[in-house]
Amino acid sequence: MKVKIELSGGLELLFDKKKVHEIEFADKNEIPLKDLILYMRDNLLKERSELFVVDDTVRPGILVLINDADWELFGGISYNVEDKDTIIFISTLHGG
Repeated sequence: MKVKIELSGGLELLFDKKKVHEIEFADKNEIPLKDLILYMRDNLLKERSELFVVDDTVRPGILVLINDADWELFGGISYNVEDKDTIIFISTLHGG
C-alpha cells in the first residue's frame, strides 16, 4: 500500500523541509489514520512534535484533507487510509 503525504503552511519545516512524502506499507492494505499520524511523528518528524501531534491526533489548527476533501467527511481520525490515498496536512498556525 502506498500513501502520499503533502505538508504545507509551514508544517514542512518540521519534516526536514520536504513538502511531499511517499510512504509504503508493504504488509498492509489499509492503516488507521491515527496510526499513520503516529508513524509520521515517530519516523518522519525531525523536530518539535508538539507542533504536529497532541494527544495522539493532529494539533488543533491543522487542517487535514483526504483526497482533497475535509477529513470530517470521512470520520476524521477514525478513517482507514487506503492504497493510493493522498493525505494533506495544512497548518493554519502562524507566528506574529
